[in-house]
Amino acid sequence: MTRSSLFAVVTAATMVAAPAFAQQSITVSSAGGAYQEAQRKALFTPTAKELGITIKEDTTTGINDVRLQVAGRAVKWDLAQLNGYECARGAKEGLFEPIDYKIVDTTGIDPRLVHPEWVAISYTSLVLIYNTKVYGENGPKTWADFWDVKKFPGRRALSHVFSPDMLSVAAMADGVQMDKVYPLDMDRALKSFAKIKNDVSAWWTSGAQATQLVKDGEVDMASIWNGRASALVADGAPVRFSYDQAVLMPGCIAIPKGAPNKALAMKALANFLKPELQADFSLLIANGPANQGAFSTGKIPPERAAQINSSPDNAKKQVLLDPTYWADNLVTATEKLNEIMQR
Repeated sequence: MTRSSLFAVVTAATMVAAPAFAQQSITVSSAGGAYQEAQRKALFTPTAKELGITIKEDTTTGINDVRLQVAGRAVKWDLAQLNGYECARGAKEGLFEPIDYKIVDTTGIDPRLVHPEWVAISYTSLVLIYNTKVYGENGPKTWADFWDVKKFPGRRALSHVFSPDMLSVAAMADGVQMDKVYPLDMDRALKSFAKIKNDVSAWWTSGAQATQLVKDGEVDMASIWNGRASALVADGAPVRFSYDQAVLMPGCIAIPKGAPNKALAMKALANFLKPELQADFSLLIANGPANQGAFSTGKIPPERAAQINSSPDNAKKQVLLDPTYWADNLVTATEKLNEIMQR
């Protein structure tokens, strides 16, 4: 055999063998920031190691990103995290692949949040926070208290741009019992919202803005996400909050239609939902785990469990936001809220 033919044989063999050594990868899109950093440490890195793959990351601003990729037949994400009602809406629009529940074990996850094309992965809560310098330990404890400007005078902050959680608390403020909030009586919730509108001093549009309003003492009470509230407490701010009448909002995960690595994404998703990894996640961030099995792993100390929004004791104090309801009603509710705001 000549030197040139030998080189050709070796080169060909190398080219054939190369794919066997190439590491497989998937791309996961999430919310960014501290939340995605916690996911990286607790979910992505351990899963990549266990499956022997690379997990690449991207960030998303919501369901429109998935729509564009699917419509353009240029899907680059294998898994996308969204909020619950975005997943419910996306499923209606045919934006996701079906989940193989022979591979993905959902034991420990609320059955209401296990759907053919999406499943819950974590929780955020909208809570009521108040300034203890203003009210001592006897501040507003319920949304009816928040709405009661005579009994609890003071400056208030709410957000009208997140209509699902806003109308959920408006319903409770009007006396709707937690187990009766859904299906939402939208007209009743809107009328309740209209009653408080003129007594609201500030309307926040981001978690950072809500935090700053409370921290600087610009408002005496506010609706706020639990992670932001916990951070204020940790920083020594004179505030108090609880999970009583909070709105428990699921974050979800789905495989976009046409994902390039669907089979591998399914295995990764199964790993993300394991109780052990879910427990690790909840030790790093204020968002609670979707899998209740996380609280039985022995990894979460009792004192930490008492702070986590989705722990059994805290979850039962809250209203679970219904993603399927909002998939059908979000546009209408948002339009009507905006009409009230413009009056």
